[in-house]
Amino acid sequence: MVTGTALEAELLALAGSVPDPELPVLTLRELGVLRAVHIHGTDAVEVDLTPTYTGCPAIEAMSVDIERVLRAHGMREVTVRTVLSPAWSTDDITPEGREKLREFGIAPPRTQRTDGPVPLALGPTRTRTTTVVAGTKVTAAADWATDAGTSTVPPPQARTEPVRCPHCGSADTELLSRFSSTACKALRRCLECREPFDHFKEL
Repeated sequence: MVTGTALEAELLALAGSVPDPELPVLTLRELGVLRAVHIHGTDAVEVDLTPTYTGCPAIEAMSVDIERVLRAHGMREVTVRTVLSPAWSTDDITPEGREKLREFGIAPPRTQRTDGPVPLALGPTRTRTTTVVAGTKVTAAADWATDAGTSTVPPPQARTEPVRCPHCGSADTELLSRFSSTACKALRRCLECREPFDHFKEL
């Protein structure tokens, strides 16, 4: 996010305080979709906004809310521009936003930042795998849900990072459904406290 003036920084903060329409526990700043604001003259502003995915139905509601907030601050003309590059990633969610998700009962996405493209191989859904080690059955989660399906090759960082239950913190969880209340979340269940919970999928 680049700001050139004190007014741009102020307007960026105001626009960033708008709640996400699908996850109101997060602001647009915490979600990481607000890219920049640009002042034109004294009372016109252009806002760069990146959707979480192309065709996201929430982008229109975000734009309307941003326009309302900035007009109330004295901006006569507000233009919200959809910016698709660089694409949004769940890595753009701020640490504060991740903690808010956890407190709200949603497992935050795992970090998957890499220096290059993330390999993705789609295959059948697998929620758990069981192996026998020294005569004892060991069960581990083996799902890597995406909007397109389930990847058998998880992001490098996520390979060692389990989806933890936001209620009790256990890493012993299983996938119930690749989709939950919204397309960006999967439905999981904790095998320790037995509570179901949403998991914000990695993208």
